[in-house]
Amino acid sequence: MSTVSESYLVGLIGEGITASLTPPMHEAEAAHQGLHYLYRPVDLEVAGRPGTDVGALLAAGRDLGFNAFNITHPCKQLVLAHLDEVAPEAAALGAVNTVLVRDGRFVGHNTDRSGFAAGFRAELPGAATDTVVQVGTGGAGAAVAAALLSEGVATLHLVDLDAERAAERAAALRTMFPDRQVLAAAPAELAELVPAADGVVNTTPVGMHHHPGTPFDPALLDGTQWVADVVYLPVATELVTAARAAGCRVLDGGHMAVGQAADAFALITGRRPDRARMRAHFLSLLGERRPAPAAR
Repeated sequence: MSTVSESYLVGLIGEGITASLTPPMHEAEAAHQGLHYLYRPVDLEVAGRPGTDVGALLAAGRDLGFNAFNITHPCKQLVLAHLDEVAPEAAALGAVNTVLVRDGRFVGHNTDRSGFAAGFRAELPGAATDTVVQVGTGGAGAAVAAALLSEGVATLHLVDLDAERAAERAAALRTMFPDRQVLAAAPAELAELVPAADGVVNTTPVGMHHHPGTPFDPALLDGTQWVADVVYLPVATELVTAARAAGCRVLDGGHMAVGQAADAFALITGRRPDRARMRAHFLSLLGERRPAPAAR
């Protein structure tokens, strides 16, 4: 017979997440490992709640017996004020995407950095890393920037509509990586930065189903750059599609999605996930979500 200690109740708090593949990825891996695991999205849009309510949602979840939460846009930085403890790496990044409930206390972690880094190493081996441009410096952007620098990027240009946030993120990263050059830049500078870069990364929501478009003009790509995107619904974003058409090497958002999910699963359960199995399940889920072709 199942006991509470053998069961897991997990939530995902964020905006526009009803179609997220993270819950079914976790549940499928848990089933393979013989765990009782229920994972439910808490969509702020559906609930009519602002991101600033993340603390109240955490508290309600704790009272209802939740074991953990994944945190996504726009709450990865907002959640920090509501945690009792933050793992050192997450604190340095200023962003949390996984919250464990331990003895009534909230403990924050970040698996976005490790998730992106794993995909980068697997899909872009030997990629040039002298100069990289990253668009977006929010919660996911903080983790991806740290991953890029840890993977050897020498000069990183951080571009954001919020100039103050970009400058603060650049300063924090220079403290973490004193031997690297991290510079804040304005969107107007992309026309010069992208053609001269070895790689370009999108960490904004632009490209998601409910945020269509590209974070910069893809005509700036000439095939010499590699391109990474963190958006995975759809996995073939407008940016990814344009980059492939231009002849660029591409890292799609699916790799980070699986990587962060696997690392979060390990934190929540204390068990090692089968990453290849999770990737295969992710791809099968994408196939199920793909629209059917129009009738002729």
